[in-house]
Amino acid sequence: MKPKVGFMGLGIMGSAMAANILKAEYPLTVYNRTIAKAEPLAKLGARVAASPKALAEDAKIIIAMVTGPEALYELLFGPEGAAEAFGPEQVFINMSSVSPSFTLELGKELAPTAIRFVDAPVSGTKKPAEDAQLVILASGNRRRVQDLEPLFLAMGKKVIYCGKTGQGSMMKMFINLLLGVMMEGFAEALNFGRLGGLDLEAMLEVVSSGAMNAPMFQLKAPNIRDKNYPAAFPLKHLCKDAKFVLDTAFELGAPVPAGQMLLHLYRIGVAQGWGDEDISAIAKVMEHLSGK
Repeated sequence: MKPKVGFMGLGIMGSAMAANILKAEYPLTVYNRTIAKAEPLAKLGARVAASPKALAEDAKIIIAMVTGPEALYELLFGPEGAAEAFGPEQVFINMSSVSPSFTLELGKELAPTAIRFVDAPVSGTKKPAEDAQLVILASGNRRRVQDLEPLFLAMGKKVIYCGKTGQGSMMKMFINLLLGVMMEGFAEALNFGRLGGLDLEAMLEVVSSGAMNAPMFQLKAPNIRDKNYPAAFPLKHLCKDAKFVLDTAFELGAPVPAGQMLLHLYRIGVAQGWGDEDISAIAKVMEHLSGK
């Protein structure tokens, strides 16, 4: 019999991930601060908990997928927080994007509960989440990660073991730094070519015809072509992650000059009111800065 799973956080990613857990026939209880977001999952057969604590009391494995440290901390340690019900027979998996240092501090704060902690953020956005094609960046006890692999593969196509606790979050920072730099570089180059009189379709054809081609460019090109940016990964979330990258880089003494500019540019996007649009809306930032 599959273990009972509790899933907290039903945003763009979490709702799709929880739905795939249900499809894999795990008994599922869900919690979201906005109860209406739980209704579609309730119709599919999930139980809806009244509080994070109630969810933890009803599950063997508890998963959190929220926007960042503040939301995660509130779920765990706020009023009726899940950590009040944690015990040694349970597993807590954080799949939210947070910094490595926060992950390590969280592990220390959870230690008195004796719960088994796994750090497992994901690589992928809305469509991979819906299609159970995420890459799970898991860290912590290796045997525990292996035991959880069937559950992870209900949500993703691959599980990559990243090392000791905190290294999953470090891998998430690594891949989001690369993602942000690639997306900004793509938008910057297209804007540069546009101002030089190049045709957008011709530029896209040149990119797709050589070694610079990348699936992400193919995925985001229609957004830039149509000047429409439905959020697969909101710009404000990459802005948040860019700040985590810089904080982590400072702690490590790692030079991240492109990362520093990345944060600046994405903050401009948020300041312009584009934070809820997709990360590809960085193209709007380039146009805004060019003034044309």
